[in-house]
Amino acid sequence: MERVLIVTGGGSGIGAAVARLASARGDHVVICGRRKEALERVTAETGAEARVVDVTVPEAVAGLVDGVVASYGRLDGVVANAGVIRGGGVLDVSLEDWEDSLRTNLTSVFLLAKAALPHLIAAGADAGAREGARAGGAGALVAVSSIAALRAASGTTAYGTAKAGLNMLVQTIAADYGPRGIRANVVCPGWVRTEMADGEMREFGEPLGLTEDEAYEEMTRLVPQRRPAAPEEAAAAILWLLGPEASYVNGAVLNVDGGTTLLDPGTIPYDFKINPR
Repeated sequence: MERVLIVTGGGSGIGAAVARLASARGDHVVICGRRKEALERVTAETGAEARVVDVTVPEAVAGLVDGVVASYGRLDGVVANAGVIRGGGVLDVSLEDWEDSLRTNLTSVFLLAKAALPHLIAAGADAGAREGARAGGAGALVAVSSIAALRAASGTTAYGTAKAGLNMLVQTIAADYGPRGIRANVVCPGWVRTEMADGEMREFGEPLGLTEDEAYEEMTRLVPQRRPAAPEEAAAAILWLLGPEASYVNGAVLNVDGGTTLLDPGTIPYDFKINPR
């Protein structure tokens, strides 16, 4: 059965990859974001419907969800992918950047869940009536977090804190609304080759005379798989969590990081001795 999905932050990176994969599978995908031109490029490529929406504005989020339900009659799944990075430690981050990080990375998902949950509950109930207890292709929410929510890193005060809060927000949704047929899960990517990450690579690499590719190579040299992910690799995990194959997965935090968070920093020199690059 075709599903109706909302994907925030759908104009590039992981969100655009979700739109490509989901549209190819026959789902009706509505992507949203603040950049009209980027959304239109994804629409031209995928056939997804684009809506310009600022997901930090409560009325805009409510209007997005209501509009999708009015157009399609239901809402089966949500991918909360919109995000922003504001770097710096506590002494470096301005109050404005702190609040913007929380608003975009955390509060926006609260607003989206608040607007979408009644419709997701209805979709899950309908799917359960048709397909039985193992129905899992409707009533699902997946949020895109980060391994920055799991491990402290220099200069990630605002971003890491917001993403850690996002993980717990999604798990509380799973606990509160699981009995009503909702599944809510989190994907925590490591380095993924996206527009946002490309900018970070340029910022890191240019002072060192590194190309973008060389910067990615340096930043992932400790990753067991020794490379960044492609957006489609993260998108595949997201679509699995949205689908019936993950019908008994609820409240999970799934790392899509090439094994980065497995590492013990104290053994890295030994690892490079036996596994040189």
